Amino acid sequence: MTTMTASHPISRWSNALWTGAIGICAIVAVIRPAHADPRAVVELFTSQGCSSCPPADQIIGDLSKDPSIIALSMPIDYWDYLGWKDTLADSRFSARQRAYSRMRGDREVYTPQAVVNGSTHVIGSDRAGIENAIGKTDKGSGVMSVPVTMSLSGKHINVSVAESKEPAVSHGEVWICSIAKSVPIAITRGENRGQQVTYHNVVRNLLKVGDWTGRPESWTVPIENLTRDGVDGAVVYVQDGSREKPGPMLGAAYTSLH
Repeated sequence: MTTMTASHPISRWSNALWTGAIGICAIVAVIRPAHADPRAVVELFTSQGCSSCPPADQIIGDLSKDPSIIALSMPIDYWDYLGWKDTLADSRFSARQRAYSRMRGDREVYTPQAVVNGSTHVIGSDRAGIENAIGKTDKGSGVMSVPVTMSLSGKHINVSVAESKEPAVSHGEVWICSIAKSVPIAITRGENRGQQVTYHNVVRNLLKVGDWTGRPESWTVPIENLTRDGVDGAVVYVQDGSREKPGPMLGAAYTSLH
């Protein structure tokens, strides 16, 4: 493991725009390492009001069982006017999807849409397309090349980002997501009325941990900054660019909180 040279405690969510409901979770003191070296981060932009989305939601469930893939559900809110208000939707995810579209320059914003490694998109219900996109983006310079680790210790998560393996990769933003691994929702109106759909690895909160500059860095994040009802996992990712201009994924890690 690369020696860490800096430590940055994160005590609270400093950006009011991104503040969400925060609960407190007592964790028995234990250290559990995150899965190492995933090959892809797959973000699914989905909606409970989208009749085409349930097959994509199931694919994310399948991908979430693969330790080499970090699969995330990011429910959007722009279909809420169609008769059913998505109970998991967050306007931040809609903004993130649009930011990806601006960076690609293609104006492609739809559901279900899977963004693979921050750099390419595919219809979320196209399993083969997602696998092909993983293989394609994995060949990109620096993509998923930065080792990221997490460990759970008492009431804190320790986050470490190693030194860059490639000279051209020297900066990224470090974000941590709290996730709910499985959320069943009974939908009573809209395009999916009468269905119960299970959503997997649903992002319930986001926190910017810090900026990585190509050298080994570490941070300590209090669990209380992440937890809310149903949260039982966490994902850290390092991404080129910024929140407004997201670029390729440089590295990521996952850990269970229970």
